Amino acid sequence: MNNHHHVPMPAGIDRKALWVVRELGLPAIVKACVACRSTRHRPTGKIRVNANGKLLDVWLLIGCDLCDRTSKIPVHERINVKALDHDRLLMFENNDPAMVRELTMDTMLAARSAYRLDWTGTWELETDMPFYDLTGADPASFEVVVRFELPAPVRVENLLTAGFGLSRPVVRGLVSSGRIRLPLPVDAKAREDFSFFVLRGGAPS
Repeated sequence: MNNHHHVPMPAGIDRKALWVVRELGLPAIVKACVACRSTRHRPTGKIRVNANGKLLDVWLLIGCDLCDRTSKIPVHERINVKALDHDRLLMFENNDPAMVRELTMDTMLAARSAYRLDWTGTWELETDMPFYDLTGADPASFEVVVRFELPAPVRVENLLTAGFGLSRPVVRGLVSSGRIRLPLPVDAKAREDFSFFVLRGGAPS
């Protein structure tokens, strides 16, 4: 986890809450279809492995949402079989669902193959606490631990509005006043675990 996802723990923190960015589905793969005008694709659940002697080609197979045409995304090209971890190769050959999921969400693979991932509708926020009245008289401070089940880029502001049931202006006001202490900007996008603090007494002097 990157250092900018950490913030020093203030004194007096005696409660902790867990927020989980739950996975609802895989992102859409946004690339032009060669057979129609659609730009949206989904994984077919299959991985193709082609052997040429000791060299392997590995592709993730995706299908067009509109015409269902199958396309290939290169995962490995002309790689020596000895350079691949044996268990990983077996996952490729067996169309392992966990491997299909990993490849579909791989942002580096997307960048390398020049397509975009659309994470719309892939997540929801689950919290283990009711909405709190952050303007109320309760003096207790607490820590919120945010866990990601999938690497969806979610704006921090959207997490806070969903988790606390507050409007964006109210959330931004609480951040500006120091009542909510974040390890990254409120308008930044997070895609990995982080923690933040809610200080009921306001920002320390």
